[in-house]
Amino acid sequence: MMEAKKVMLSGIQPSGELHLGNYLGPLRHWPSMIEEFDCYFFLADLHTITVRQDPAALRRRTLSLLASYIACGLDPEKCVLFIQSHVPAHSQLTWVLNCYTMFGELSRMTQFKDKSARNADNINAGLFTYPVLMASDILLYQPDFVPVGEDQKQHVEICRDIANRFNGVYGDVFKVPEPYIARVGARIMSLSTPESKMSKSQPEGCVFLLEKPEDILRKFKRAVTDSDTERCVRYAPAEKPGVSNLVQIYAAATGKTYEDVEREFDGQGYGKFKPAVGEAVVEVLRPIREKTEQLLADKAYLEQVYRAGAERASYLAGKTLRKVYKKVGFLPG
Repeated sequence: MMEAKKVMLSGIQPSGELHLGNYLGPLRHWPSMIEEFDCYFFLADLHTITVRQDPAALRRRTLSLLASYIACGLDPEKCVLFIQSHVPAHSQLTWVLNCYTMFGELSRMTQFKDKSARNADNINAGLFTYPVLMASDILLYQPDFVPVGEDQKQHVEICRDIANRFNGVYGDVFKVPEPYIARVGARIMSLSTPESKMSKSQPEGCVFLLEKPEDILRKFKRAVTDSDTERCVRYAPAEKPGVSNLVQIYAAATGKTYEDVEREFDGQGYGKFKPAVGEAVVEVLRPIREKTEQLLADKAYLEQVYRAGAERASYLAGKTLRKVYKKVGFLPG
């Protein structure tokens, strides 16, 4: 008998467009994870509303992100793709887990402190209890692993604490997930400030997956290099952060090693190198952009995908929620 696949779960907020850092980092490796794990990927629209959203824009971004996921190789026949708000169990479990999460734990979360500082006029309760919703997202599906980056480790830790606390009272209800340090690929930095990660909050230094080729090329031509006098293409992050970032992007886009890139542009300077990086990125992103546009033109297909995904997700989430409700003493409906 074949051994069941381990369960992997991951979500992303539809709060902005996917960018090159998302793709060359974790996203490009997700399709291979589908072959190894039983994967659940969701669009975390409930999480976005801790910050005020334009409703029409949120709906548009959610659909666009779903199309981009598929265009990047997440086959809805091989994994579960769904929208968080379409599975009510996420909100229902969150209330229960709120009652098993300590105020002090939430007040120590660095993301709450950071977001409160950035949104001083809207420090709402949802922002404070955000990690509990994230714990519910995870625990509903009894996953073995949750892919994490450096900025999410604290959320997985509090999720494990909540699960252990609940299990300590009621027995073996939740599987306590392990953080999965996925193949993250390249850590892409901003084209305008190469000391910081590429981010949609700095659009001038960020290359978006659905951006027009001419705009991508313009951004690479304007990319910050370095003020050194040698002006050679060399991978040396401490000394040459700007050029090293471009070397990394070119290597990731072409499959070449850093040494290959250095040899290819030996003696050519930055004037030839920057447009070449831009052109390589345009070609990597072209099929994704074209496929996304094709999918967005077929709204009926996308609706079919997210409805089927919600149905499959609800089946597993419902089993967990019923078990939780029984344990805490709620009468069956």
